[in-house]
Amino acid sequence: MVNYKSIKLSPGLYFVSTPIGSARDITLRALDILANADVLAAEDTRTLKKLLEIHGIKLKNRSLISYHDHNASKALPKLLAYLEMGKSVAYASEAGTPLIADPGFSLLNEVLSLENNVTSAPGPCALIAALTVAGLPTDRFYFEGFLPNNKSQRELKFRGLKSYRGTLIFYESAKRLNDTLLKATEVFGGDRGGVICRELTKKFEDIKRGSLNELSEFYCDKNIKGEIVLLVAGAVNPDIEQSAIEQNIKDALKSMSVKDAAEAVALAFNVPRRDVYQLALKIKSVGD
Repeated sequence: MVNYKSIKLSPGLYFVSTPIGSARDITLRALDILANADVLAAEDTRTLKKLLEIHGIKLKNRSLISYHDHNASKALPKLLAYLEMGKSVAYASEAGTPLIADPGFSLLNEVLSLENNVTSAPGPCALIAALTVAGLPTDRFYFEGFLPNNKSQRELKFRGLKSYRGTLIFYESAKRLNDTLLKATEVFGGDRGGVICRELTKKFEDIKRGSLNELSEFYCDKNIKGEIVLLVAGAVNPDIEQSAIEQNIKDALKSMSVKDAAEAVALAFNVPRRDVYQLALKIKSVGD
């Protein structure tokens, strides 16, 4: 069954988000763009061809150009030439959202410098999917992307993020997961919460929650495969006294709503907004 419709696309570059696992996790608008763009480009043309086949989209006589970090010097001029001709060009990463730990940034900058139109067809993104199901705070997070291959560089990266108050998100390979968890335990502390999301949206999706110690012990003798997102709970400042937070909430509530007071105090003390909001609600109810 064909899900796309025939439309006329305006000239320009269209960044198309593609499924990270299940082929049905694609928007109808993304299918419309892939079916009607004058030119198709992809990080991996084999993956895009398979996706088109699944959804009944014919390539016909359209150009399909491979574009990634290693061939950008050759592929980029071709894509820019099509855009200068007034063509619509759809670019898709192998999985997920283009530019998010994927190629496309150089292409974007060149297209913008030539004042061509750029549009996004938003959709799947592994870091957002993982954050949604992890059970860690979502009001503040930091996405590092893929960690360095070098062990010492990986440790430096962790140490630089040790005091960050929000949820930390990393992409990691299965073969390095054990070493990464050991180093994360060493740097962040074994009691720090963590989540491993593996093969999201795929048949063997697996999500493991626990302390970094528990996760490290669980995976130490496992020979796992697949795409992995590692999430680590943010730091907690033990030096902040609860009484100081409560007093600031009481002062803020004299002139602010519960929501605004919670946001102001959370920013001032660099603590999770959700926790402050719940405390503000409690203080407000007692005061009333």
